[in-house]
Amino acid sequence: MIRIALVDDHNIMRAGLRAILQKEADIEIVGEAEDGENGLALIRQSAPDIALVDVHMPGISGVELTERVRRAKSATKVVILTAASDAPFPRRLLEAGASGYLTKGSPADELIKAIRQVADGRRYIGSDVAQQLALATMDGERPPFEKLSARELEIAIMLAKGLKANEIAKRLHLSEKTVATYKARLFEKLEIDNVVALAHLAAVHGLLKKS
Repeated sequence: MIRIALVDDHNIMRAGLRAILQKEADIEIVGEAEDGENGLALIRQSAPDIALVDVHMPGISGVELTERVRRAKSATKVVILTAASDAPFPRRLLEAGASGYLTKGSPADELIKAIRQVADGRRYIGSDVAQQLALATMDGERPPFEKLSARELEIAIMLAKGLKANEIAKRLHLSEKTVATYKARLFEKLEIDNVVALAHLAAVHGLLKKS
């Protein structure tokens, strides 16, 4: 039996996933969470085989959740789901520890295929995401946030959401000096010099959830 946790802030999306997964005899839903904080608690308590995680959530994002699951050396594998047709920063999420990446528009049979493949110890990238990655490689032009390391991307998201350096340091168990170093480094890579520019760039490139 493949034990699944659903982590998504949209009730309708969770209901849709539940309806698809409950039809499969080898899949069991062990719990649901509507944000990243509760998602992490659910993963710690239930230790599911796979967590289906939305990229964009209030508070802790899918990127940060993926990083934390990896750092905790949890056996739970993360499969990222995003509503964006252009699938923001798949490379960095895979580097952060995600085992799968799908858009929410993927067919139900592809979702089931991804779950079984990840449960079997392999990675899965949705066909539309794979196409985007291939085209980006051919063009030779990487989106700006692809330049960042997984940790830099994690901090960039928090800064773009308005978190202060001391808040980020507390959340990530880092010193404020270390956070400042990451901030300076990501600003340099993105060729910006302030948080307002970062927030604008993040909104343009789908890093932040649209209201």
